[in-house]
Amino acid sequence: MTKQVMLRSLLIGGGFTLLFAVLISRLYWVQIVQGEELLSQAKEKWAHDKEIPAVRGSIVDRSGRVLAEDAPSYTVALEPRTIMEKGLELDVIKGLAAILSKPDDAGSLIAMEERIRTRLNRKREDTGAYYAQVELGNEGWKIDAATADKIKLLKAELESKLDKKNNSTGILLLPQRKRFYPSEKLASHVIGYTNKEDKPAMGLELALDNYLKGSPGWLIYEKDRYGVELPDSQRRYKAAVNGNNVKLTLDKNIQFYLESAIEKSFDKYKPKSMTAIAVDPQTMEILGLANVPNFNPNKYWEMKERADINHAVASQYEPGSTFKLVTLAASLEQGLFNPNETYQSGSIKIADRRLHDHNISGWGKITYLEGLLRSSNVAFVKLGTEKLGQDKLREAIDRFGFGVKTGVDLPGEVPGIVNMRFPSEFATATYGQGLTATAIQQVTAYAAVANGGKLMKPHIIKEITNPETGEVVEKFEPQVVRQVISSQTASKVSEYLEQVVSNQEIGTGKRAHIDGYRIAGKTGTANKVVSGEKGYAEGKWVISFIGYAPIENPRILVAIIADEPDLGGNYQLGGEVAAPAFREIVSQSLRYLGVAPSTVQVQAAPASTLTTGLDETVQAPELTGKSVEEARELLQASGLSFELHGRGQTIVGQSPMPGADIQPSQPIYLRLSETESIDVPSLSGKSLRDALEVCSLLKLRCTYTGEGYVADQSLEGEGEERVLTLTLKSYRELQQAPAAAKTSESKGAKPTSVKQ
Repeated sequence: MTKQVMLRSLLIGGGFTLLFAVLISRLYWVQIVQGEELLSQAKEKWAHDKEIPAVRGSIVDRSGRVLAEDAPSYTVALEPRTIMEKGLELDVIKGLAAILSKPDDAGSLIAMEERIRTRLNRKREDTGAYYAQVELGNEGWKIDAATADKIKLLKAELESKLDKKNNSTGILLLPQRKRFYPSEKLASHVIGYTNKEDKPAMGLELALDNYLKGSPGWLIYEKDRYGVELPDSQRRYKAAVNGNNVKLTLDKNIQFYLESAIEKSFDKYKPKSMTAIAVDPQTMEILGLANVPNFNPNKYWEMKERADINHAVASQYEPGSTFKLVTLAASLEQGLFNPNETYQSGSIKIADRRLHDHNISGWGKITYLEGLLRSSNVAFVKLGTEKLGQDKLREAIDRFGFGVKTGVDLPGEVPGIVNMRFPSEFATATYGQGLTATAIQQVTAYAAVANGGKLMKPHIIKEITNPETGEVVEKFEPQVVRQVISSQTASKVSEYLEQVVSNQEIGTGKRAHIDGYRIAGKTGTANKVVSGEKGYAEGKWVISFIGYAPIENPRILVAIIADEPDLGGNYQLGGEVAAPAFREIVSQSLRYLGVAPSTVQVQAAPASTLTTGLDETVQAPELTGKSVEEARELLQASGLSFELHGRGQTIVGQSPMPGADIQPSQPIYLRLSETESIDVPSLSGKSLRDALEVCSLLKLRCTYTGEGYVADQSLEGEGEERVLTLTLKSYRELQQAPAAAKTSESKGAKPTSVKQ
């Protein structure tokens, strides 16, 4: 018995001794041999790596007005279990759906309610339990602060119904940042957008991503298993580098004029698309670029099919008669265009094809100048094939930049197609059929004439700057590609194109005429080739107008293209689609740019010389910074009248700008305070010219309908987003209905101006 006890004791003692030896060995191995490695691994587990996101750079217009920026946002999340346990399901569904659905859209409201209900009632397949947290998709993802405030009010309302000790509603607002486009649809095809994952999807957001995105930073510290930072933990930190800001050549006001004008025409004639481009022809800075249909980048998921195409650079068309500029300029450069020489209009046979004027029968025997004014195809076939010849014609087309990309700093540009082989193809090319071009190519060609013969590279990026220091990282200057025609030829082309607009009897561009300004321009109506069909489609056209003003010193050039407008089968209505939109855009833009009207055109019949009469003009004096009394004395001595707007004793702004040529009868408008503090005055009875001067002075966006004098006005928006809409009527209509001319006083207009 004793031996058994002793043996058992030895076995147990030996076992403990062996266990202890193994434990000591393991401790030695862990502490000494692997100690450093395991400590490193532990620190990795303790360490918490927090990314510090970079702020994406802003995109602004030429005056620094924001077009795209990062802004605070929230994502809506729900806690289904909390909502169900507290019986809030119906309140949450109804309340959130009313906030997140489209306003005044019953279908959207019902769909949103169903979506929230589905998300709330979704359960895990493995346990059958509600999910801890669910999100609502696009409508609840990265909402803006205003929408978040409405949800906070809903939460407060629901919390008031619950126990104060446990009043969680199960509605969460998770703070984030998102890309915000304050002007919504404005310039959407230029700017593009970033998606909900913060990835750039199109436009300059995508093309300039490397400049805009910056680089994220990080913060690393040691934490316990609950995520709480450990005392005396070692911190490592790298600051985020924010993205650069991008300033565009775009002018927000001119962009607004473009979009407003083409949307009216789009609604009336319902083309597949419309495009408008405005540039400064002296520098080829793009002042505005618009397409309809367009989209709101804040809600890009609502975009209609193909609404993301920037037709200004990515679509090519047979240009039609606007292309006659090339044939005309080349003929003049070679000394081959005699405006008084006559030819037989109607039709001409080239090889085995007979080509016709647009009205088939022509106008008999007419001069080449009249052929230009009537947009005769036969005139240009004869100029291009009989006088210039194929080689010179092709050389002119190449030198004006067709068939190759312009190099504009916008993504998606296509080169167009120039591939004439047979005599008939060269013949149709003289009037813009049988080859294709983009809108930006045509703008570049017309600008070469407007600026004295220089083909220039179009650009929309002005400079890229560091957001912290304001230092210019990269600057983009105007670039001359080559001299395509002499300045003398360019001047003559402008004079002939002016008559296309100013001749109110036969000029095809007469609807683009603006009283007091010298306008050069050309209409285009091109038959359209439709994929899958042989030859040209019946009743389908591309309508265009391209022009610039004022001829003596062009400040703006505008091109408008409408793809397949509904003309009711009558192509002659094409002149009513693009030219009136051009007139609206250019008249507003010239006033906004401070270009005062200076001429009256008189042109009753086609002639070989340009008839232009000048009214007596004076230069507007520099008045900014002067006291009211000093300005009054100076203007009275010059015989000029003026109007004061705002309150103060010192002139802080004026319109027309100093140095502008004005007529002695034209008043000068003076501003005495910042625009935000000035109520919009009643403009009733003013001419459009004077009304636009006031809009320019007060930095208002101004649109108008009708012709003549202001009969009514309405104001919408606040701050820089204020839009004044004017209704114009003839003087006779105003006299017949004097009450109508005063209704504007009841629509937010206040008499804050003083006439002197």
